[in-house]
Amino acid sequence: MTSSGKKVCFMTGASGMLGSEIALSVAGQGYTVFFTWHSSEEKAAHTLEKIRWISPESQMVQCDVSKTSDILNAFATFRKQFDRLDLLITSASNFFSTPLPDVTEEEWDSLVDTNLKGTFFTMQEAVRIMQKQPYISRIITMTDISADLVWRNFSPYTVSKSGIQHLTKIFAKEFAPVILVNSIAPGTVTLNMDKDMESREEMVKKIPLKRLGDPLDIVKSITFLLESDYITGQIINIDGGRLLQ
Repeated sequence: MTSSGKKVCFMTGASGMLGSEIALSVAGQGYTVFFTWHSSEEKAAHTLEKIRWISPESQMVQCDVSKTSDILNAFATFRKQFDRLDLLITSASNFFSTPLPDVTEEEWDSLVDTNLKGTFFTMQEAVRIMQKQPYISRIITMTDISADLVWRNFSPYTVSKSGIQHLTKIFAKEFAPVILVNSIAPGTVTLNMDKDMESREEMVKKIPLKRLGDPLDIVKSITFLLESDYITGQIINIDGGRLLQ
């Protein structure tokens, strides 16, 4: 078990483009990073390799966050390796289009179980550790500005993100003052284009700052939350002004 006194971050979903950048940034700020991956082992291994250049004790574990048993197993592994938890980032997410009125139960479960249920039970396990610690810990959920928009063809996804934002506020109130809980809601940051999504040009037209976001924009907002001791229960939209429209 690691007990060096170095801060430790548990993060879900660090194998994607944005998740990898977030994990690398957190490691660069002095954290050991323990992250989960689901299906992209090669990408996860590449992320871990980069992180270990900065934080050699960092580790990864396979976990399907839609299954509570996987979450419990991941935390069991975590507890064997680390004696503290300073930061939780819930970044694991599922995203695909689901046009109405043809949404299937399988599609609903895939999106809502991964995004909302997975976030809830990950947060719940994290606070079991955090609330016993004699110092401030932090939880940062990754949501989406779609929680405040009405997107056609993405109803289960947007419902799941709206639910995460509400969970963020619930946990912030329940576990203050020892755990600070906030949410980052990106706009269009990385283009994992779905066939039913608008073109890049159409998206940019809706953004007052006239550009898509960059992973660095999200990383900066996380750094801000890590440095603040007087913010909790907030949803921070990083969207270039998209919600102004």
